[in-house]
Amino acid sequence: MNPQETRAAISLALVYVLRMLGLFMVIPVLAIAAVDYPDYSPLFVGLAIGGYGLTQAILQIPMGVLSDKWGRKPVIYMGLCFFALGSLVAANADSMAMLTLGRILQGAGAIAGAIMALAADVTRESERAKVMAIIGVSIGFSFYVALLTGPIIAGLYGIQGIFWITAVLTICCLPLVKFGVPTPKENSPSGDALPQLSQLKNLAKEPRLWRLNVSVLAVHLLITCFFVQVPVLLTQVNFGLDEHWKIYTPILLVSVLMLVVLMKICKHLQTSTSFIISLTLMATGFGLFLLPELNWVLIVIAGTLFFAGFNYMEAHMPVMVSSIAPAGKKGSAMGIYASFQFFGAFLGGVISGVLTGWLGPKLALVACLIFIVIAMIVVWGLQKTTKVKRVTLTIENRDRFQQTSSKTQLENDFVKLKGVQEVLVDVEKRAVYLKVDSNGFDIEKAKTLIS
Repeated sequence: MNPQETRAAISLALVYVLRMLGLFMVIPVLAIAAVDYPDYSPLFVGLAIGGYGLTQAILQIPMGVLSDKWGRKPVIYMGLCFFALGSLVAANADSMAMLTLGRILQGAGAIAGAIMALAADVTRESERAKVMAIIGVSIGFSFYVALLTGPIIAGLYGIQGIFWITAVLTICCLPLVKFGVPTPKENSPSGDALPQLSQLKNLAKEPRLWRLNVSVLAVHLLITCFFVQVPVLLTQVNFGLDEHWKIYTPILLVSVLMLVVLMKICKHLQTSTSFIISLTLMATGFGLFLLPELNWVLIVIAGTLFFAGFNYMEAHMPVMVSSIAPAGKKGSAMGIYASFQFFGAFLGGVISGVLTGWLGPKLALVACLIFIVIAMIVVWGLQKTTKVKRVTLTIENRDRFQQTSSKTQLENDFVKLKGVQEVLVDVEKRAVYLKVDSNGFDIEKAKTLIS
């Protein structure tokens, strides 16, 4: 990567890390810290933990579309301001209702799509995968750091301290975007990084994508339920909030090692089989939480099994969506996927809160096991996907291809190229979107067709 691309990748990765830290740090502590509010209830705990998912799910696609119209940076600035405002509301909350409102406002900063599109705008096609990988790693990194630091910060400064730190970190993101990332040129196609409203209806019906969307909803429903229940279990075995990191550290470290083993075991298995193995690990974790006599060792074992399964699903589902999505429609497919993902987090908070309040925590865990069985049924039959590469080429002379016959001829010419699996010519966006097999595809020949 050249210096500009390196700077942009680091800046956008930092924006992701700082923003996601703010979303995630509060998750492992809310179930305990919330008892100090006068209107405490398990339902409010669930809403506060998963509330950000509702606005993220609703606004994920519209914010991406807006970034096409208004520009990437203005939408990112607006999203960061919403996030900072939500953090300040939560930091000054004197009730669970106000804290939940703050979390919902945090979720209104749904800028994931705009950040990815900006990253694509300012990088060359040859280096784009590296930049996306750096940002992708930063997302997982922020989640793990948040689980370990959240309880420590809450122990020192209370839950309000987490939200104050989040607001400050979010404001620090503004100059990172302004000065760290170059402003992209107008009308430069950046690949199919953003959702298109016209594509959503058909993609939502695609059977394999539909299965993955429902699966990610279930997985994030379960992770939210996990953090509604587990912090309470830890306090019951005499671990104070500021000591919870001592439990999460071995869980995360060992689950990552188990992920490596799982990836080797599942390498030659059907996707449905590997997903069912992962869901079985998650179910075993929840099953251990139902034991009548729990101690910290059992909680560590249960948490490790749960996270090993969760990590495998979380790592492989977006890769499958990316592979399955038709040429030129990856952004739309990922937009739908992300909306299901965040809506799952919201549903997990609501369902776990309602069931815990009405029926008790044990029956809430039983409900999680039922959701896992449903997820197993949904993923059954999913086939392995082949690795594909996505290429976007710019049409310099748009007038040549305005006629339908010229556009159709160009698509036919691309299909004949070795390695090309799918092609979509979008004259309005001055772009040709390709799904290709890396082996044998000659990008110079592809460029010749539209030069």
